[in-house]
Amino acid sequence: QLQASGGGLVQAGGSLRLSCVASGNFVSISAMGWYRQAPGKQRELVATITSRGITTTADSVKGRFTISRSSAKNTVFLQMNSLKPEDTALYYCNLKDPYSATRNYWGQGTQVTVSS
Repeated sequence: QLQASGGGLVQAGGSLRLSCVASGNFVSISAMGWYRQAPGKQRELVATITSRGITTTADSVKGRFTISRSSAKNTVFLQMNSLKPEDTALYYCNLKDPYSATRNYWGQGTQVTVSS
């Protein structure tokens, strides 16, 4: 359902762009987003975007990360600038159908490592 890519190793201050492609006949009406989980910590929201383009961004990344979505609505991007070592985590793509209690899917995760 979800295929994420774009993670890697970058120095502090650098940039990365994550992509996640979704498949399914309900993708266009679904919200998509990015969550992250660092070792020993709980998974946390990074940013989400609805089918109408309404975004939510965590305070910890506001002003540095930007979420966007393709015109076909099946791909979500996370542009990450001014990366910090504390951004190091496994980043997960999420797809959620707002009209279904069960259609909540997760990608396999892509590792982002920021060196100081």
